[in-house]
Amino acid sequence: MDSPPLASLSLTHVHYDPTSKISHACAYLALVPQALCITYATLIYSTREMEVLLMFAGQMACEGLNWVLKRYIKEERPAQMLGKGYGMPSSHAQFVAFFTVYIGLWVVVRHDPWKANESKTHVPTPMWQRVGLAIAAMAGAAAVAQSRIHLNYHTPRQVYAGFAVGSLCGVAWFVATAIARHLGLVDYLLDFGPIRWLRMRDLLVNEDMVDAGWERWEARRLHRRGFTANGNAALHMKSK
Repeated sequence: MDSPPLASLSLTHVHYDPTSKISHACAYLALVPQALCITYATLIYSTREMEVLLMFAGQMACEGLNWVLKRYIKEERPAQMLGKGYGMPSSHAQFVAFFTVYIGLWVVVRHDPWKANESKTHVPTPMWQRVGLAIAAMAGAAAVAQSRIHLNYHTPRQVYAGFAVGSLCGVAWFVATAIARHLGLVDYLLDFGPIRWLRMRDLLVNEDMVDAGWERWEARRLHRRGFTANGNAALHMKSK
């Protein structure tokens, strides 16, 4: 029997002009949302930070809203594009806009590593660097959004609408999580059985991520060096 025709996995199948370096770069930019999802999963598993989990929950809610809006508006993609599904609003633009707005607000407004910081081995990131990080994230998001227009997957109006919706979602979710923290709902959630079993914690707001194990490592390293030095001194005295 003849084999059935092969299908393409549309999740990562991106059309681009192979003769254009810009088009090639845009094809890679189209993979940014998938890369960010992998980053979310990696950080949640490795750090068990509640703030990362909350941000990812908002990101997925934003994606759900995009799914609903596309099927409610039902606006087609550009005629010259072979992509499937509706185009209004752009899910790529909405995804990166949410991520950029939320992370920008977080590093500038919520992240306060100077507060209650007891680390003796690390200097917290100063404000000017955090603002620079927020600006760099916005530039990256703009590049991803523009790539959707360049590749003809979306019209400019669809991309700008997606960016606007994602930005609004980012602000709304940041405010919602701030209210949840103020009301103690995050602390209540951290005491919830399954969350306790997952060993989730909430240190990232007031600590730098590298402090989680760096101070313990430094203490252990210095202790080992001191022990080695004392041992060498003892052997030297014994030889005399």
